[in-house]
Order: sequence, then C-alpha cells, then structure tokens
Amino acid sequence: MDATAPAARRTNLREPAPADVATRLPPHAFFVVSAVFHYLGPSFAVLLMSRVGVLGVAWLRIASAAAVFAMWRRPWRMIRHVAPAERITIVALGVVLAAMNSVFYEAIDRLPLGTVGAIEFLGPIALAAAGIRTGRNIAALALAVAGVCVLTDVRIAAQPLGYLFAFANCALFVLYVVLGHRIAAAGGTAGVDRLGAAMLVAAIAALPIGIRQAVPAFANPLLLGAAIGVGISSSVIPYVCDQLAMARLPRATFALMLSLLPATATIVGIIVLRQLPTAAELGGVALVVAGVAVHKAPA
Repeated sequence: MDATAPAARRTNLREPAPADVATRLPPHAFFVVSAVFHYLGPSFAVLLMSRVGVLGVAWLRIASAAAVFAMWRRPWRMIRHVAPAERITIVALGVVLAAMNSVFYEAIDRLPLGTVGAIEFLGPIALAAAGIRTGRNIAALALAVAGVCVLTDVRIAAQPLGYLFAFANCALFVLYVVLGHRIAAAGGTAGVDRLGAAMLVAAIAALPIGIRQAVPAFANPLLLGAAIGVGISSSVIPYVCDQLAMARLPRATFALMLSLLPATATIVGIIVLRQLPTAAELGGVALVVAGVAVHKAPA
C-alpha cells in the first residue's frame, strides 16, 4: 500500500486559501458590493457634516482608511520592491484619491447624492465607449447615457458651485479608474497593497486642506468613531472590491458597469437621506440599469 496516498488525499482536501476564494467568486459580485458601499459611506458622511466641516470629514475618511490599510497590509514593505514607474503610479493615485474625495464631499454638501452619482458616471462612460465595438454594446451605452442625462437634467438648480465640484469629481473619477486598473494588473492582493500605499499618500496630500476642520472630531469620541466608520465603508470596502473586480474585468466593461452608480446613489439617498426621487429620476435609473443589462462583455 502506498504510504503517501493519505498525505496526498489530505493535500487535496485542504481548505482553499482566501485568495483562491476571491478568484472563484465572479468579479461582478465584488463590483456590486463596491457599488453599494460607494455611496452608503458618503450618505453617513452627509449626516456627519452637520458637526464637522466638509473638508474635515473628507480628510477623516481618507486618514481612517489609510490607518486601516497600514495595520492590515503594511504597504511600506511592498513599496521598496516596486519599479520607479510603479511608484509614480501609486503616488499619482494617492493624489487623485485626495482630490477626488475632497471635491466629492463638497459636491454632495450642495447637491443630492443621486445627482452627483449621475454626473460622476459621465466620464467613465467615455472609457466604456473606447473599448466597445458591437452594436449591442453601442445600444447599451445609448441607454445608459440617456438615463444619466435624465438624472442630471431633472436636478439642475441654482447651484453652480455644486455642479463645478461634481464635474471635477467626474474627471478625477476617470483618473481613478485608469490608475486603479494599472495597479490592479499586479493581481488581487498585490493590487490591494498598492492601493494601501496610495491611500497613505492621499492622507498626506489632503492633510493641509482638511486637518483644521477635522480637529473638533478628535475631542469627541462619538464623532471620531463615526468618521472611522465612514472611512471603512467609503474607502476600504469599496476600493478593495474595486481592485478585485478590476483585476479580472476589462476596463471598458468595468467602466460601463459604473453606470449602476447613479442607481445605487438614488436608492441610498432614499433610504438614508430621505431624498425622494421624482418619476423622471426613476425613469433615468431604469434606463441606466437597462443599459447595464444589455451590455455584453468582450470575450
């Protein structure tokens, strides 16, 4: 009898490693989780803004996420071994994250969450168009664009500064998708490590503009705890899920799936912030979701 057979059977029966589980789950599952938390955290931040300044909340979100990544992934161990060009990408992503989060919070302080979510998608849809070649996918884009236009038009109001911040956030979100895909090319956990390093850069980059307004939270444990919760739900969970999805989805497919964000923003706005949509807004959300349903990923 072969004495190595039991050992071989035990080897075959080992529990799969966490990384194996992550690769076995469909990448769309990670995207759905990201889409939910992408606006769930900011909706709580809107409530926190009544006690802490907008830029202070933005910095607390970034800093708490950076602290979580530092304790969890210790990204400084990785940064010593990457190529100089990759370090530039990580630093650039960190600066983009700092600016994107700051202007996003300035926007949602002035505009409904669903409106900001709709505008945020206008840039990524151009990325989707760049990688789409079939008539079916062109139709999907047309439906999604129509939905975003409806969602945007029905909320136009006398808030020019709010729209300026919203469109700035849109441009920065495009850069986030492009740079995020670059670091995701390293693979699931390696991409998360690079994301952690970028978040540390973001916390430093946003420090000068956010620390003054963030100071009151340090004297109130309840506010500080709420800010940490916003950071985890806004920047840790969705960004990690983005990395796991980006590593396995083409950039065009990921960009088009971002059209779900106006829908999730509207739903979260209803549940958390009591921002009830009009019939036209619900029609826009339906068009966006229809576009995602029609879209077919490239082989």
